[in-house]
Amino acid sequence: MDLKDKNLWGFKRLLRSFVYAWTGLKYVIRFEQNMRIHLIVSFIVIVLAFLLEVPLIHKIILLLVIGMVLSLEVMNTAIERTVDMITEDFHPKAKVAKDIAAAAVFIFSIISVLIGLSIFLPPIIERINMVLG
Repeated sequence: MDLKDKNLWGFKRLLRSFVYAWTGLKYVIRFEQNMRIHLIVSFIVIVLAFLLEVPLIHKIILLLVIGMVLSLEVMNTAIERTVDMITEDFHPKAKVAKDIAAAAVFIFSIISVLIGLSIFLPPIIERINMVLG
């Protein structure tokens, strides 16, 4: 049997996968406060990168970091919803799973702040020195 016969490679299937992904993204934005906070901070970071005229490679690094934080937040939400689906009752192991998923976002958020500081502090200090002369 050819893979094409199973409709594994069809355009409709590909299009559906994008629709499912978009639906998931809308859900996370609508129902997860942390995702909205990440999006607002991401927008500010991108605007600041252009205002401070950081080099292109730094802008690319910032976009990668932003993408990773947003992706981790989406995965955290998926894990939380899966755990909630399995048990509505409090269970210590369910709590541990949710806490660990949240920790992944937390760890990378801290790393992203450090990366952002290393990118933004030099041009900010340079501009302050120019103003103070």
